Amino acid sequence: MPMNFETVEVTTDLLIIGGGMGACGAAVEAAYWGKKHGLKVTLVDKASMPRSGAVGMGLSAINLYVGLAEGRNTVQDYVRYVKGDMMGIARDDLVANIARHVDSSVHMFEKWGLPLWKDEEGNYVHEGKWQLMISGESYKVIVAEAAKNALGEENIYERVFITEPLLKDGKCVGAVGFSVRENKFYVFKAKATLCAMGGTVGVFKPKSTGEGAGRSWYPPFSTGSSAYFTMKAGAEMSSQEVRFVPIRFKDAYGPVGAWFLLFKSRATNAMGENYMETRADELKKFGVYGSIKPIPANLRNHLGLLDVQEGKGPLFMRTEEAIANLAKAYEGDEKAFKKKMKSLENEAWEDFLDMTIAQALLWAATNVQPEERSSEIAAAEPYFISSHSGSSGAWISGPEDLSAGSDYFWGYANMTTVPGLFAAGDASGNCPHKFSSGTHAEGRIAGKSACKYILENNTLLEVEPSVVEEMKAITYKPLEIYEQYSGFSTDPQVNPNYILPKQFMFRLQKLMDEYVGGANVYFCMNSASLERAAELFEFLKEDSEKLAAKDIYELLRVWENKHRMWQAESHLRAVTFRDETRWPGYYIRTDKPVIDEENWHCFVNMKWDPQTKEWSVFKRPVIDMFDVKF
Repeated sequence: MPMNFETVEVTTDLLIIGGGMGACGAAVEAAYWGKKHGLKVTLVDKASMPRSGAVGMGLSAINLYVGLAEGRNTVQDYVRYVKGDMMGIARDDLVANIARHVDSSVHMFEKWGLPLWKDEEGNYVHEGKWQLMISGESYKVIVAEAAKNALGEENIYERVFITEPLLKDGKCVGAVGFSVRENKFYVFKAKATLCAMGGTVGVFKPKSTGEGAGRSWYPPFSTGSSAYFTMKAGAEMSSQEVRFVPIRFKDAYGPVGAWFLLFKSRATNAMGENYMETRADELKKFGVYGSIKPIPANLRNHLGLLDVQEGKGPLFMRTEEAIANLAKAYEGDEKAFKKKMKSLENEAWEDFLDMTIAQALLWAATNVQPEERSSEIAAAEPYFISSHSGSSGAWISGPEDLSAGSDYFWGYANMTTVPGLFAAGDASGNCPHKFSSGTHAEGRIAGKSACKYILENNTLLEVEPSVVEEMKAITYKPLEIYEQYSGFSTDPQVNPNYILPKQFMFRLQKLMDEYVGGANVYFCMNSASLERAAELFEFLKEDSEKLAAKDIYELLRVWENKHRMWQAESHLRAVTFRDETRWPGYYIRTDKPVIDEENWHCFVNMKWDPQTKEWSVFKRPVIDMFDVKF
C-alpha cells in the first residue's frame, strides 16, 4: 500500500451506521434499552452528527405530525394519504407503525428545545393537514445533541466512511470502513447492525452545472450507501424503480410546501394558466388515483411538465398573488395592512433561511421580492429516497401486532431479510412520507427491535482475519492504482490506466440521464433506451475497477461513486422489469405509457446474491391491511 493504515477493531452489541434523523432516533432508543439490559451501542457516521443527514441545514416545518391525542387524524387517515400518493403501492403495516409513534418523536423534539410555532391559544400552527411550522435552523443540532448525550461520546465514531458489510453464515455481523481524516481502517464487529445512511443523490445529471455543480435538493453527501450496504449484504430490496422528482424553486431548490399549504399560492405556466385546471382531463387516464385528494405529487408534476413540453414554460409560483390575497383582509386598515404584509414577507424569507439559504441568496442576488413578482419553479433531477415521496429501500419485516401471519413479518420489526441487519429512514423501503419526524420514529422502532434481536440471539460471530485483510486491500486499492500510474502521463487528470472519481461520476450521470429518464429527456425512457443503458453499464462496471484516488479525500469520492453505481444498476433493472407507467411525473415508459392495475399492482423486489453474484427480480403482493378507499 502507498501508506501505512492502522487497523482499528471495535467490538459492540449494536452498531448503528449513519448520523441523520433515523440514526439519531435509533441511538436514543437503543441507548435506553442498552443501559437497561447491559448492551453496548456504537454509532459510526460519515460526517458529524449535528449537521449530518437531510435535515443538516435545517427545516422550516415538520412534515409529519398525526395528532392522535388531539383527535386530529387517525392512523387509517395517514395510510390512506400515503398509499394514495404512491399510486396504491405502499406497505400498510410499516406506514401505520410510523404513524402511531411519530407524535411522540415530535414531543421529544419540543422537550429538547426545538421551537414549534404556537397560536394565541397555545396550539401548534399547522402548515397543512400533517405539517407543523417550526423555527428549525438548528433542528438537527438539537436532535443530534440528544442522541450524543444518550450514547456518550466514547461510543461515537465520526468522519468514518463505511464501505462494506461483514457477513458470516448468512448473517450481518458488522461493517468495515476508513477514516476520512486519519490513516485508519475500522473493523466494527457487532451482534446486530442498523443501517441508516440516507438516500442517493448524484445518480442522474443534475440541473445545477458549472459553478453550481453539487447544488441539489437532497444533500449531495447522500451517495447511496444505504442501498449499497443492504444489497451487498444480500438483502431483498424493494421499489428500486421508484425515484422522486421534486418541483422546487428553480436553481437553488428552495421548498415550495409553505407556499402551497401556508400561503395558499397557485402554480401557473408562463401564460398564467393553472395547469392543474387546464390539464384536469389528463388525470382521468390514471383511474382512481387521478381523482383522489390531494392529487398524487407525481401527477401534479406530470401536468406541469406537459405544459413545459408544449412550450408554455417556464412555470411560476405566484408569490405576489398569494401574499396579496392573505393581506386583503386588512386593506381597510392601513397600519394593520402594512404590518400583515411585513409579517408575510418575513415568513417567506424565513422559510428559506431555515432550510435552504442558497434560495434566499439567489432571490437577493436577482432582486426578487416575493410580494412584487412571481418566482420560477422547475422539476429537479431524480433522487432515491424513501423518507419523502419515494419508496426505494430494503424489504423489511413489519411489527408483530400488525404483520404477523402475513408475508410481511419474519420475527423483528425493521429487520431486513438478512438476519441481524436492520434498516430505517431512507434505508427501508415502501414506507414513504415519514419525513424527518417519521424517520426519527422509525429509527426508534428499529433500535428497540435490534436490541430485542440481540437479547434473543446473543452470539458474536466473527469473520476470518484473511477476509478483513482482503477488504482492507480492496478499500485502499484506488490509492495504489494512482501511485502506480500517475506518472505515466504529463497530466495526471488524463491517464489511460485509471479513471478519477469526478470523471466516473459524470459518465454515470450522462448514461442515466440520457437513457434511463433523466431531466434532459423529460424523465422518459423505453425498452430500447434501457437496453442501451444496460449495455453501456457493463463497460462502466468494468472501469469502476480502475477508479483511482490521489489522497484519502479522493478515496472517499471513489467509494461514493461505487455506492451510487449499485443504486443506479438496481434502478435500471427495476424500471426495465416493471412493464407500465405508474408514476408519470417521476418517469414515463413511453412504450408502456399507461398504468396497468391488473398486472402491476404489486411491489417490484430484487436481490443480489453474495454467493453467486447474480441478480434476481420478482414481484411481491400489496396486502391491504386497512379498509382504505380512495
